[in-house]
Amino acid sequence: MKRIVRFIPDLMALFMAAIFLDSLRYKFTDHPKTREIFGRLDGWAATLGAPGLFSHTGLFSQYVIGSIELLAASLLIIGLHPRFQPLQAGGALAGLLVMIGAVSFHLFTPLGIDPNNDGAGLFIAACTNLAFAALLLGLFRRDALMVLIGRVAAVLRPS
Repeated sequence: MKRIVRFIPDLMALFMAAIFLDSLRYKFTDHPKTREIFGRLDGWAATLGAPGLFSHTGLFSQYVIGSIELLAASLLIIGLHPRFQPLQAGGALAGLLVMIGAVSFHLFTPLGIDPNNDGAGLFIAACTNLAFAALLLGLFRRDALMVLIGRVAAVLRPS
């Protein structure tokens, strides 16, 4: 049983990476469903005085979000190797931040829980990735995250 339990973090990381990579075909090809979602979000942002925030060239465009998801997936996969485990924590952190945004936008904007009429599959995937990212960071990769933060701080520290 103990052997199986030690693979749980890696299975969670692989699941997260698969969800992120699968979504890229929609975001990077400007799929109609993606245009609909980001268009709704952009219309909502315009009512708050921030038009263009989710447009193709906006700060939170599908390309920006997709790029962060690609980075997260890459770090999660590379971090499967024990030597690079701190990178997996970085991927989980990036995934956590993106999924906090995704779940929040589904819950607190006109986007809603089922914008694609797919039985809330997109929302469920976002919630699952959010939970897995939190578990990876909180239970399984806390030490790796501290190592990563230390390394980044050492690089950014002025000489």
